[in-house]
Amino acid sequence: MLSGRRLDLLDPSPLDIEIADIAHGLARVARWNGQTKGDHAFSVAQHSLIVEEIVARTDPDPRWRLAALLHDGPEYVIGDMISPFKSVLGPDYRVIEARLQGAIHRRFGLPAAIPAPVAKRIKDADRLSAHYEAKLLAGFTALEARALFGSTRRSALDEALFVPQPAHLVEQTFVERFREIEALDIATQRNRSA
Repeated sequence: MLSGRRLDLLDPSPLDIEIADIAHGLARVARWNGQTKGDHAFSVAQHSLIVEEIVARTDPDPRWRLAALLHDGPEYVIGDMISPFKSVLGPDYRVIEARLQGAIHRRFGLPAAIPAPVAKRIKDADRLSAHYEAKLLAGFTALEARALFGSTRRSALDEALFVPQPAHLVEQTFVERFREIEALDIATQRNRSA
């Protein structure tokens, strides 16, 4: 990693994970295999920022906002693969991805496994973002996006969120959002113990 850490992909240690490495990697990993409109790739980091924003609307708990921001965290080292290809790779890929996600969660004080209701909210936000990405960036029709990712009737999003941004700006925004959530979590913990 650029931080100087050495991450063992088969047995990842939380001690070898840095938010700067995650932000840097995710800002340079293109969603939709780069097959999107715009002057820049639409990155996994930008997608993650949108997912966190959606989750924050209904769940202000900083732990779950952080889980939403990091929901695609393993992709900073293993890349973003489309779901059909992940299926072809089989369970070994999912095991590696789960180990990395667990190490990322432990590194930042989250449970290795997110509670099912929270995981569902994050997945719903992920699908909502994917719906907009499909229509606005990847050339899908509204009907195709709805068939693959569900309806957006209940959750309108500002289309400006989906304008692909330069990697260095998305990386900076990702780290800033992480720091904001981290500060909110510290304040929340203080209030709980007071």
